[in-house]
Amino acid sequence: MSTLKNSNLAVKFGLELIAFGAFAYWGSQLHPILVAVIVGIAAPASAVLLWGSFAAPRSPRRLPTRLRVPFELSVFALAAVALVAVGWTAIAIAFAVVVIVNAVLLARLDQLER
Repeated sequence: MSTLKNSNLAVKFGLELIAFGAFAYWGSQLHPILVAVIVGIAAPASAVLLWGSFAAPRSPRRLPTRLRVPFELSVFALAAVALVAVGWTAIAIAFAVVVIVNAVLLARLDQLER
């Protein structure tokens, strides 16, 4: 069971990284180029800053579970929207499915506090 729990947490971390990458790629596709550079850097940086402040396990300002779970799912949903916006709809759907399965497993394996 510990292998499943560890794997599930690793998947969540991977989803976080994919979300940050989705924000960066979306921003980099905007026009004009100056906007692409600014948003391509600012969007993932903002997401990382917010995640690190309110969702990271060791953050002193970590939200309580009842607020953190919707926050995390919102970040993932926005990442899926960003993927759709750049034309990667199939990848966005696959990403969303993995997010949902991961969230269900986090709840069922009692890992929401991690």
